[in-house]
Amino acid sequence: MARTMFISDRRPQRRCCKQEKNMGLNRIRIIAGTAVLTMIIAGGHSASGQTPPAAARTETEETAAEQTSAAETKVMTLRECMEYAVSNSTKIRIQQADNRDDRVARRDAILAAFTPSVSGSSYAYCNFGRTIDPESNTYISTTSFNNAYSVSAGINLFNGFEAVNNLRITRMSIQMGLSEEEQLRDQICLATIEAYCNVVYYTQLSEILKEQTETAASSLELAKRQEELGQKSHADVVQAAADLADKEYELVTARNSLNDAYLTLKDVMFWPMSEPLLIDDSIAEDEAWQYEGVLQNEADREAVIEKAKATLPDIFIAKGAMENARMELRTSRWQIAPSLSLSAGWSTSYYTYPGQAGYVTTPFWHQFRNNGGEYLQLSLSIPIFNRLSRHSNVARKKNAYARATAEYEQKVREVEAEVSRAIQDRDGASAAFMQADRRADVQEEAYRLNSRKFEQGLISPIEYRTASDKYLSAMAERLNTLLKYQIKKRVVDYYNGIHYLDQE
Repeated sequence: MARTMFISDRRPQRRCCKQEKNMGLNRIRIIAGTAVLTMIIAGGHSASGQTPPAAARTETEETAAEQTSAAETKVMTLRECMEYAVSNSTKIRIQQADNRDDRVARRDAILAAFTPSVSGSSYAYCNFGRTIDPESNTYISTTSFNNAYSVSAGINLFNGFEAVNNLRITRMSIQMGLSEEEQLRDQICLATIEAYCNVVYYTQLSEILKEQTETAASSLELAKRQEELGQKSHADVVQAAADLADKEYELVTARNSLNDAYLTLKDVMFWPMSEPLLIDDSIAEDEAWQYEGVLQNEADREAVIEKAKATLPDIFIAKGAMENARMELRTSRWQIAPSLSLSAGWSTSYYTYPGQAGYVTTPFWHQFRNNGGEYLQLSLSIPIFNRLSRHSNVARKKNAYARATAEYEQKVREVEAEVSRAIQDRDGASAAFMQADRRADVQEEAYRLNSRKFEQGLISPIEYRTASDKYLSAMAERLNTLLKYQIKKRVVDYYNGIHYLDQE
């Protein structure tokens, strides 16, 4: 409780100092694109007095154009980025096609178990030479024409419970396919969260470095005036110029990293590379809920592990594979037993002798009715010896079931380790963030005091540079630990049964 009051007491004081010295983390919205980064870099050089007036006018025109474009572009929140990534993912579409194949296989299994196979055939042929006369059943030598029709149907009454087991296998396959689709959604959401946080990190870091660059440029101008007044040596001016060059280099590097982070986020989201992307970086703002969340997220480790076992798609997929392997083993064992099938059919024929003189052909419909015949057949097949292929199949299915069982147990073990590691990482990130937050408060105050001393000439440029570097490092580390905690917290919530898209 004391720690909570410490954080809430320190926060207003830090905001006040930032408003006085213009060193706060303001909420910004950055458009990804080379033109925008070039414009910002050009603006940084303008602050140091190196941009010509014509370039400044061009920058103003580009800024106005980009602001107009930004006004027409929607700002994407983290949830909207995840929804866009999921809805446009090619992996999801591929998995959905596989799921449709599983439904087709399920339909085929149902039809094979409960419906017979029906087929019909017909043929016609002419014979020249010796043949059997259908009327007298004797051989004759003449030209004949024969036409036949038949319909047959058959169904398996017992085939080692193969049809029933196939129904169970296909039903489990559909459920596994849905779980695999859900697994892909979760993986895409997590990748989007990480890429989103990287963009936020480099956006805020660029803002910090921009403020540092502007402060270094002001310090260089002050050092030049003090050199003219005899208060500073030329070495101090050179040191201030070197500090400004270092800050400008760090700013360019951060903006290059920001550009790369945007490309990664666009790639994860399947966002068009040529179109701008605006994101809401309020996740890095100093809001009270973030600090309360750091102190109030104590989860029961065992409860989270059990929840993960019951809800994670990875567990369900491994368990489904084990169940299907067991069904296939059961089917292969019953293949050694006899099989029973039932079939029935009807056939008729028509014939004539166009080459026989004086022969009168019986009318077609008369022959069609009189020559018709039906049959009903019950078949029992008993396997005796087939080079031990059935026994070999049983052995392979038994090995497959043992393999699937071991993989399921391994997956459960991996999930237990992952959940434990995620909880530990979240707690560690929470502690690291609170420490980094306190450190940032102290370094900010030290930097503010050293800035005043440097303006009054009480400390050297090297001492001021050291204070500035410590302040920059503290602010960057605070931002890094905050975003890392946000990611780890979401991962633990996911293991606790809350999907990424359902989290606040």
